[in-house]
Amino acid sequence: MKIQLGEHRPHIDPSAWIAPNATVIGRVTLSADVSIWYNAVLRADLETITIGAKTNIQDGCVLHSDPGFPLTVGAGVSVGHNAILHGCTISDDVLVGMGATVLNGAQVGAGSLIAANALIPEGVEIPPGSLVAGVPGKVRRELSDDERDALKINGLVYLHNMSVHRGACILSD
Repeated sequence: MKIQLGEHRPHIDPSAWIAPNATVIGRVTLSADVSIWYNAVLRADLETITIGAKTNIQDGCVLHSDPGFPLTVGAGVSVGHNAILHGCTISDDVLVGMGATVLNGAQVGAGSLIAANALIPEGVEIPPGSLVAGVPGKVRRELSDDERDALKINGLVYLHNMSVHRGACILSD
């Protein structure tokens, strides 16, 4: 569902897909081949939310921004089920694990992996190519080139899944 909030209407590339029960509100921009999965909420009532090409926002995610803290997600990013992104910057080719939380002003460098259930506190900067885990999230080590390449496979799976779900029918019985 797309919701205009006052004069702020979501801008959605024609190739993007939004699940029928996902909600995109206000100053949201979705680039080419973005997929927003079931029960995800992107609420840009206070600042912008910008999602880069070929990024997938999986089931149950919540994305929000605060005044002075726009939310930017780069290209080729996978945001795992039930993750929360709040007023942060996620660079290209990142995998944010299921249930992870990234807070206002945090910056996650390209090609990083944020482990499931990790918490990235406000204002923390994660270097590119990092494996981050824990509460609070700490850089555990640098990812290998093979591991960074593997992050991209998840995105390709979701690109394929998007084409399957785009043609799905809602049953009324």
